[in-house]
Amino acid sequence: MIRVQNLIKTFGDVTAVAGITFDVHPGEIFAFLGPNGAGKTTTIQMLTTLLRPTSGSITLDGLDPSARPLDARRRFGIVFQDPSLDHELTAYENMDLHGVLYHVPRKVRTERIQVLLTLFELWDRRGDRVKTFSGGMKRRLEIARGLLHTPKILFLDEPTLGLDPQSRNQLWTHVKHLNETEGVTVFLTTHYMDEAERVAHRIAIIDHGRIVAQGSPQELRQQTGTDSLEQAFLALTGTSIRDESAGSADQMRQMARMWRK
Repeated sequence: MIRVQNLIKTFGDVTAVAGITFDVHPGEIFAFLGPNGAGKTTTIQMLTTLLRPTSGSITLDGLDPSARPLDARRRFGIVFQDPSLDHELTAYENMDLHGVLYHVPRKVRTERIQVLLTLFELWDRRGDRVKTFSGGMKRRLEIARGLLHTPKILFLDEPTLGLDPQSRNQLWTHVKHLNETEGVTVFLTTHYMDEAERVAHRIAIIDHGRIVAQGSPQELRQQTGTDSLEQAFLALTGTSIRDESAGSADQMRQMARMWRK
């Protein structure tokens, strides 16, 4: 479903992504993990048509997103780190607007909105403005919205950041259900190692722009001789604290605003 080969992205003299290669299989939940500044955000930007690679290749469901960005966008949904909902609109209006932008027929749109808002336990609040929602409810709505146009791939960039344990658990329960029932391929990033260990079929760990390990959670534990994914992650990437560059974070916010336009 996703194929990345020898992908490189440079910004002047800085190499953010240094020749990474990996595949994501159809119907798989794939976690892309790494310390701050490791190259995760840059990779996601290239996968979702927001940045052009310096070299290398990407295919999404057989398409080159650089050559056919509009067709590629129809094949995936995305939930950014930063909120992208219109807080003055209701939950239903946010969903409906997304469906219009993706040219989902009205009848299909209406049925799909009810199914997804019901699944994510938001149907009873469909007429309420988003500004009245809790953080967990907003995140569930963003994921529901990202699935409205029936994408084959769902990108989740730190979807549970700042949520309480109950909301995190509920969100992943819904995502796993959709993965199992609709066959949606999920590409996620998270700093919560317990989440990745619980939901991901396979994991790739990136550090300093390079893939340092790939495999199932069990394979990574065996490879590093550790008892948990968190211990394996630290064994592969070290224990020093990393600082995410402010420029990179600002760029992602700008890209998210461009996408919403």
